[in-house]
Amino acid sequence: MDLTLTVRPGMRGVDIESRHTLADDGFNTRTLHLYSHCGTHMDAPLHFSAGEGTIDRIPLADCLGPAWVADLPGIQAGALITVGDLGEIADRVHPGDGLLLRTGWSRHVDNARYYRDHFPRVSRALAEWCVAAGVRVLGVEAPSVANVNDIEELTAVHTILLGGGVIVVEGLTNLEALREERVFFCAVPLKIEGGDGSPCRAFALEGGALGEQG
Repeated sequence: MDLTLTVRPGMRGVDIESRHTLADDGFNTRTLHLYSHCGTHMDAPLHFSAGEGTIDRIPLADCLGPAWVADLPGIQAGALITVGDLGEIADRVHPGDGLLLRTGWSRHVDNARYYRDHFPRVSRALAEWCVAAGVRVLGVEAPSVANVNDIEELTAVHTILLGGGVIVVEGLTNLEALREERVFFCAVPLKIEGGDGSPCRAFALEGGALGEQG
């Protein structure tokens, strides 16, 4: 299942211009101007100085593995997501597992509400729990794990997660297509030297055998 937003002109942080054309040059190319945190993207510790890790130094082995899908259909806009909201999955997460928070927020991606401070976000307590539980990667549908208009919250939550070794993937979509609560999740960023983050391709594989790989 593809869980990645399509990078396209008009998306925040994206500008695409023609470089060569078939008519003039014999082939087509374009120049891409991409914000390092546009669309579906991965954060590196450097993003909030939560360590010296940069996007090119995140091991590929940490970018794929089993993940739990926490279904949060009743979560309210602007709510802080807590450990209690995870339900039984909170007791089933083991060190090295990923955690995907399905809130349905990606349905707002084409309107201004998507980027405002109304999206469900990760509480500090949940961020601390993820670190203590050894969560390998935390994926959310919102453009950020924290309120982008509250620099204190934004810094605190990112610092807890990234400083605690949790890979953060933001801007996921199509989580509603997943039918299993445990999947094999992959999110692979561009290898940008010294990068604070990068757009990434995120997807999930379902099926018993794949879901049990570790």
